[in-house]
Amino acid sequence: MTKQHKLHGWHLSYFAGKARCYLTYKAIPFIDEPVNLYNLTYKIYKETGARVMPVLETNEGEWLQDTRNIIDRMEQRYLEPSVFPTGAKRRFVSSLFEAWGDEWWMPMAMHTRWSYNENYPLFEKDAGDALLPFAPRFIKNMAVAKVIVPVLRSYCPRVGIIPEQFKMMEDWSVDMLAKINQHFGQHPYLLGDRPMLGDFGLVGTMYGHLGRDPWPKRNWIDPLPNLRNWIDRMASMSYLEVQEKYPLLDHGNDFVPETLTPILKSIFSEFVPMVNGINDLLIQKKDGFSKDRPLPRGIGSVTCPMGENSFTREALPFILWKVQGVLDEFYSNTPEDQAMIREWLAPLNAKALLDMPIPRLERVALKVKLVN
Repeated sequence: MTKQHKLHGWHLSYFAGKARCYLTYKAIPFIDEPVNLYNLTYKIYKETGARVMPVLETNEGEWLQDTRNIIDRMEQRYLEPSVFPTGAKRRFVSSLFEAWGDEWWMPMAMHTRWSYNENYPLFEKDAGDALLPFAPRFIKNMAVAKVIVPVLRSYCPRVGIIPEQFKMMEDWSVDMLAKINQHFGQHPYLLGDRPMLGDFGLVGTMYGHLGRDPWPKRNWIDPLPNLRNWIDRMASMSYLEVQEKYPLLDHGNDFVPETLTPILKSIFSEFVPMVNGINDLLIQKKDGFSKDRPLPRGIGSVTCPMGENSFTREALPFILWKVQGVLDEFYSNTPEDQAMIREWLAPLNAKALLDMPIPRLERVALKVKLVN
């Protein structure tokens, strides 16, 4: 009997949701393995160099950390259907949405979870049951309160979750979720009739946090039926079920729906300035960093637009590594396709992204290091 893959992660985890939805869609057999205290503190760290989830333990004994790494490796083994779209524009947009979903939405997801106390009982139960599955309830609760919660809460101010920014973050989220809901009213997935890489990037925050924690689920997600249905599709449907429910329409091989334009405007006017600010800091400071060891997790603070306001958070070089992948996707195209994408995105001021001089970075667990 063939050994199955194991996904080590919790349903409440931001990135475990991304990996779980991907494996489900691809119909890749896997065991859903809640992370217990031993695995979290010892085994996963031993195998990956980080106390993190999700981790995919493959049926060949590999331990894969980072969801993009998991997806890339599984795409090599399970070729069809690919979650990398055809067409230069579609591939670029899908990669951009993955980076945006992974990195820009993190403060919103953490804010709703930790700023509204009604979310805590679900977190306490799920985390406690995973950490110490056979312990009495009071021991589970104590472990969550003493081991997990202080660490996660300590991240909040670092990513901008401070009372002065709560209203701005919530106003922005409500507006953006409405735009996303409008798109899913016309298309089942971001790029049309099939989920692609960008869908899996965005679903992390929507599945594990906004669509599951009681406060954002009730106030933000459930009133938006198109978005709610997309989250549920992403979490439950294999590609065979998607093929049966959604006939593939002939939009052309480089189709990007117009309903994504308002969202792309936000990405280029808010997310990209944040990335540019982090890059400026790295360039200023990079001569002081050793190339033999990972960069600090944070290298200062960065301020960027959010709606009509300004949002401040810690500057993480890891975000640059994610966006480096987007630029790699862009520059893998022919000069003609690069020029086509530039012309298409010119009204959105995409030059700031496409010409961003990010120093070459390499991922090292949850950090990155300079390559040259």
